[in-house]
Amino acid sequence: MTEAGAGTRAGAGGTVQIIPEGEVVFGVQLPIQSQSTIYVEDWELRSGPAELARVARQAEESGFFYVAVCDHTAIPRRLAGAMSTTWYDTIATLGWLAGITTRVRLMSHVYIAAQRHPLRTAKEFATLDVLSGGRVVIGVGAGHVNEEFDLFGPPFDERGAGLDEAIDALTAALSDEYPTLSGPRWPARDLGATPRPVQRPRPPIWVGGSSRAALRRAAQRGDGWLPQTVRRSDMREQVARLKELRQELRGGAPMEIGALAGVFHVGEPAHELPRGTVSGSPERIAENLAELIDMGVSHLQMRFANRSLEELCDQMAAFGEQVGPLLTR
Repeated sequence: MTEAGAGTRAGAGGTVQIIPEGEVVFGVQLPIQSQSTIYVEDWELRSGPAELARVARQAEESGFFYVAVCDHTAIPRRLAGAMSTTWYDTIATLGWLAGITTRVRLMSHVYIAAQRHPLRTAKEFATLDVLSGGRVVIGVGAGHVNEEFDLFGPPFDERGAGLDEAIDALTAALSDEYPTLSGPRWPARDLGATPRPVQRPRPPIWVGGSSRAALRRAAQRGDGWLPQTVRRSDMREQVARLKELRQELRGGAPMEIGALAGVFHVGEPAHELPRGTVSGSPERIAENLAELIDMGVSHLQMRFANRSLEELCDQMAAFGEQVGPLLTR
């Protein structure tokens, strides 16, 4: 069993922190399990569980703090050309990953919490936390596909309020065996559920999104933030606003701030890289990431330019060995 759960600690203002004090950590959204044309590589279209397992194990071996899995249930035909219909189930995939890894944390990035009853969500993530030995990171977000909300509810224009209620209810249900949920969508009381999560006081909840509403939600309800933007100029403004809101709404309670760092290639490439890829020596890449760290970012989600499974794993290994040790706060 991993010791990850032992690294969870209660912070000021009722927050939960999992990143060691003063450290910068890095993670990766796994390939294959979601195949949007925005980011899927050709080799992923011919891949399955064996290749997914290889990347997850590489992440663990290379010191990545987390591996992340996306969430969509049903993609409408009008969006299938761009998004594809390949989206592995979040909880099933994370549960499978729990059984083939031992240390790396398991994150939903992001789980559309307003589409599920929070007691069901709490049951799923608490069970996953037990089965993984305390490695769960719950990333939640509002969602954007109208037809999924038509199918599961709430109404699309009420998804923000639904997510707010879902986060509050999930926080209560992960903290107490018999939570009281005030509603209005999901009122409940005197309903108990075990197993209880390994992490104490509960697993962390990181809130995704970069809109004004999402920033306020993260500041008011989250233990951490998962942004959507990759532009550094936008990030600087958003992080500053997030910190202001955190001070206003939670008295400046600690918060684990993330970043989508961009696309990287460790070393000098022998082939043409996608536009915007940052490449070069480990020192150059660490210097690029230092700009985000200086803003207050403590967890970096990395992407690597790659044309094959082998190249992706090689890049992850190189980053973990050569760049990771250079990242400091």
